[in-house]
Amino acid sequence: MSVDSRFTHKIWQEEELSKMVPGGVPFPLLSDPGGKIGRAYGVYDEEAAVDIRGRFLIDPEGIIQAMEILTPPVGRNVLEFIRQIKAFQHVAKTGEATPAGWQPGKVTLKPGPDLVGKVWEVWKPEMAFD
Repeated sequence: MSVDSRFTHKIWQEEELSKMVPGGVPFPLLSDPGGKIGRAYGVYDEEAAVDIRGRFLIDPEGIIQAMEILTPPVGRNVLEFIRQIKAFQHVAKTGEATPAGWQPGKVTLKPGPDLVGKVWEVWKPEMAFD
């Protein structure tokens, strides 16, 4: 979503995104003319009249579970975004916690009094980078 018009998004999809992702991105690009939605999420830059780059993971109940705001020169990590979506889905389904860098099939944590002071026994920092 950006303050750009739907026509600008159409050109962006056809001339840029479709060359990076076969067929273009598989979701709609939304226009926020005037920055109303950007203001609601705290990412609208009044002086520049643009929405600052940000991403928000919103659960089915409409609660923001994660967000990331970056200045334009710094690119986002799409794989990390997808990893986080999978982690939030796993947590919602199982009630388990996913430690840093968790990937599907990797060690999870089962919250409770038995875990207190013993996380180090089941999870090591280097596991975040496996």
